[in-house]
Amino acid sequence: MVPLLLVLLLVLILFGAGFALKILWWIAIVVLILWLIGFIARPKNGSGRWYRW
Repeated sequence: MVPLLLVLLLVLILFGAGFALKILWWIAIVVLILWLIGFIARPKNGSGRWYRW
């Protein structure tokens, strides 16, 4: 019974980690797209930075 519970716990941990990593990849892609849009559409005057920091 204990090995079965350990295997089920391992499957749940790996599934949770895989789901979290997939969400993080999608967030990274969205941030990259926003950064590229901001880089392309930056103002021509001033320092050319479109972000505040």
